[in-house]
Amino acid sequence: MARDTAAVAEAAGVFDALPGGARPFGGRAAELAALTVAAGRPSVGRGRLLVLAGRPGSGRTALAVRWARSVAGDYPDGLLYARMSAPDGTRVGSGRAARMLLDQLGEQPGLALLPGAAEEDPACEALRDALGSRRALVLLDDVRDTGQVWPLLAEKTGSVLLATTSGPLTGIDGIDPVILGGLEHRVSVDLLSELVGGTRISCDPVGAAELAEACANRPAALRLAAGWLRSEPRLPVTEAAERLRRPPEQSRERSREEAAEQADTVPVVEGDPLRGAFEPAYRRLPAARARLLRLCTLAPGQQVDLRTASALVGCPAPEAGAGLAALAELELLEREPSAADGTERYRVPGRLYGRLLELRTEVDRPSELELARARLLERLVRLVDSARLLLDPAAGPNPDPLPGPLRLRSAAHAGQWLLGEREQLLAAVADAVGQGDLDGTAGRLVAALLRALPLTGEAAPADLHALHESVLKVAERQGSPRRAAAALLNLGDLQADADRWEQAAERYRRAVELSRGAGDEAGCARALEAVGHCHRALGDPLRAADAYGRALALRQAVGDQVTEARLLVRLAEAHIALRRFEEALREYRSAAAVLRRLGEAEGERQVAALAARLREHLGQEGLRPLSE
Repeated sequence: MARDTAAVAEAAGVFDALPGGARPFGGRAAELAALTVAAGRPSVGRGRLLVLAGRPGSGRTALAVRWARSVAGDYPDGLLYARMSAPDGTRVGSGRAARMLLDQLGEQPGLALLPGAAEEDPACEALRDALGSRRALVLLDDVRDTGQVWPLLAEKTGSVLLATTSGPLTGIDGIDPVILGGLEHRVSVDLLSELVGGTRISCDPVGAAELAEACANRPAALRLAAGWLRSEPRLPVTEAAERLRRPPEQSRERSREEAAEQADTVPVVEGDPLRGAFEPAYRRLPAARARLLRLCTLAPGQQVDLRTASALVGCPAPEAGAGLAALAELELLEREPSAADGTERYRVPGRLYGRLLELRTEVDRPSELELARARLLERLVRLVDSARLLLDPAAGPNPDPLPGPLRLRSAAHAGQWLLGEREQLLAAVADAVGQGDLDGTAGRLVAALLRALPLTGEAAPADLHALHESVLKVAERQGSPRRAAAALLNLGDLQADADRWEQAAERYRRAVELSRGAGDEAGCARALEAVGHCHRALGDPLRAADAYGRALALRQAVGDQVTEARLLVRLAEAHIALRRFEEALREYRSAAAVLRRLGEAEGERQVAALAARLREHLGQEGLRPLSE
């Protein structure tokens, strides 16, 4: 077995965002050498890209992580990581991946990196610029197509992108992919021996060889078979191999005891070693752990810990944590790097997701699944609210504290948890809003995140943008024009802060229409004022004056004198841009009068100073004195 490379990366002192990697790891010397040779070649065309191709279960991610850590010293600016596919096969856009990678580089994705209508997401250009001046190694895991990779390739850089994929990536010149097949037979047997332990493999070399062959020498199948053998210490290796090689018809003829233990098992699909190795391991699970494994597929991003798993299955946190650890021991879950507070984290392997989804559909009633999702969302709402209360002491004590094992202990702990789980929390919102059957709880989670994330000081505008988009979608689905208009105003404000005035104006105009239709005069006035700001920024003072004037009429109708004074000043500024000087002075005088009635002496003095400055400017230009 090759020596562990995690220590190599640690000794090199580089930032490491890679997954934990497979342990033990064996073989693949030729493939590791091929990646090293490919990395040393000069780049052809745009960027430096290595491609590692193999079927699911071939160990491509484990190999990529292994190689990346072995060369960590060559990439002092970090080992970065982004998953380019969800377990269900949905592709991750290059812009979203770029934001995650920028965050890992310590580059704050600012307002300019908001998603927009441009052909290319601005985050991709920002990542290329960041990589252009660095030597970093970026692992893009489970790439679906070239379109995900091309926008991330930087020119003239010391950084390297390593993409794992199940098929060829066409359309980029100079790619010579490293292709993964099965392990060497000897390595497969050695891997089984190290995973199973004891003398079971060495004492039955024929059975071990047959078992490796039944698993097609594929690492994922071998690990599942090893986990199954560990759970059945009396099962002969030869018999395990025979069961895996058994035709589907014979697989149906299970013993009465096996059928009683797991009545929902289906036959192994002939010719699929990964599924063949999964089925016996799954059949041996106690019913409660089988259910936990199936329900883990409901977790956002299929990443779970004791906080989320206990909510999904409705059990105490220690029991959920023990169940997760046991499933990982059987190779049915993958261990993820621990959270900042030391909480163990796990992930449903993408190679098993499809089969678990089938089992979940066959075994679990829709009402049970909906209840599990509702429990999870409610748990996340309570956690986010708890984090907010810790980060904002002025908000008072938590009226509904979580049980001890789930509790966030301090403001530092709360901030670490929010930032560490940000992607999963946003994924939970997207999942819930997408399904549309738990809009009430999903809306509460969005509101909690919008209150809590800014308290960390690292709330990315793109995250806030996604949350407000979720509010808009739910409001439109529920037929709530006031909430939809409020979401549009917030989205417009984010676009305006990024100087995207045309996109902001579009949002604000939609908010005007919705507010007017709902009879919300205050909301309509707010949106019209924002439309005026956009026209002013775009150099169209005539339309700005029109929008300010309509907003002013609405504010005057409801007696909002504070806002009336502000709008009179805005209207005066628009008139000055149009060289309507008498109108501008008139609006200044009106604003000063309103402020005088409100007793705002300082505001009145400021407006009077603006009017005096305008009169002085007109006198310097030699224009006819305006009447007072």
